Amino acid sequence: MKRRTLIQSTGASALSLLGVGLPLVGRAQDRFAKYKGQTVVMSIPAHPHYDAMVKLLPEFTKQTGIKVEVDKLAMARMKDKQLLEMAKPSGDYDLACYVVMWKGEYVKKNLIRELDPFFKNAALVDPDYDFKDLVPRYVENIGLVGGPKGYLAGPGAKLYGLPYGAETSILAYRRDVFAKLNLKAPETYTDLEKLLPILKEKSGMGALTSRGQAGHQCVHAWLLHLNPLGGKVFDDKWQPRFNDAVGVKALQMLKLISDTGPVGIPGYGQGEMITSFLQGQAAMYLDSSLIFGQVNDPAKSKIGGQVSYVVHPKGVRHSSQSGGLGLAIPKNAKNADAAFLLLQWLTSKAQDKAVAKVGGVPTRNSTLSDLDMVKQYPEYITLRQQLEYSDPDWRPIIAEWDEINIQALGVAVSEALTGKKTPQDALNGMVPKVTEIMKRGGYLKA
Repeated sequence: MKRRTLIQSTGASALSLLGVGLPLVGRAQDRFAKYKGQTVVMSIPAHPHYDAMVKLLPEFTKQTGIKVEVDKLAMARMKDKQLLEMAKPSGDYDLACYVVMWKGEYVKKNLIRELDPFFKNAALVDPDYDFKDLVPRYVENIGLVGGPKGYLAGPGAKLYGLPYGAETSILAYRRDVFAKLNLKAPETYTDLEKLLPILKEKSGMGALTSRGQAGHQCVHAWLLHLNPLGGKVFDDKWQPRFNDAVGVKALQMLKLISDTGPVGIPGYGQGEMITSFLQGQAAMYLDSSLIFGQVNDPAKSKIGGQVSYVVHPKGVRHSSQSGGLGLAIPKNAKNADAAFLLLQWLTSKAQDKAVAKVGGVPTRNSTLSDLDMVKQYPEYITLRQQLEYSDPDWRPIIAEWDEINIQALGVAVSEALTGKKTPQDALNGMVPKVTEIMKRGGYLKA
């Protein structure tokens, strides 16, 4: 079976079934006519949001005449393939999904295109697109490069991608379990710390599930607690501070979560963490809002109708994850204009609602505030509140981050979770390596 799949247009597409496939007239017909018959090749991950997206693609081809072919790979393999293809004079991909952590590296290596010229091209841009309706925190975190610190909004920032599969952290909990034990959802980290051993002892399941796998996964889990507790990876001068008292406290907290959670957390990636909650092995989940589309899916979940949501607990401040996935156009794309038309279509108002209805995550304020959508997905009320605390500086999205994340901090956090080292010793041990990486990158004097 070929890995790359050509998406065929069908008469009964997901959009048509949802009642949002609208005929294209006037300027829209003119916009697509030039590109009819072209094929946009997409690099996408094995990921629930993109599984939902694939259901919508036949309608795009039906409306525009532009074909879509997807190359679906596991996330780590996807990056390796993208780096290989985008470095060629002419690569395979016209549109590429990327993890937020890769954006600085891709721009530094001159692999992806700035999107502003596309949006200024009257022959391509949809006059009803409404860019300002995209959740600003998602756009900043996933799409902007070159501003303050190299990755925040402000002077020098340029748009290189659009959020598609964007996430922030949310706390989900088993309403039935909490009611039976007469417990309340934690509002603060003090509440959470007290609650973990009680749930472990009395619920018959793990208290809180978590990622814990060595590398990116366990660092993600640690950052979830580092930020609300008041910590950061670096200080304002790019000196490592991840091993200070707050960094150690956050890692101690993650160790407690691992010890009181479902068995196996030190080996859990995102998929295993989600599955453990959906299969009733944990009373709480504190991670990506990606969980929304899966809780009530009977093919994946045993806990439908039993889950409630609250905002990420407060430490010294409210702070939640800002991350997830975006779409960018490679510099060497063969069909860049057609790729932009697909990117614009996927992130439009109608298709944002459509992908949410088939298991994806929304990236527009209009979707989150739509009365019919909120009636179907009441968790959007909590998500709107959570987005006020979503921190675009949740992690340093510099070009060197992937190396630091996987080869240094990803080792240290794993050593603490598996008991090989104390949290303090594990973090202290990586300061020289991270310092050397930052010197090599020019952030610190050699």
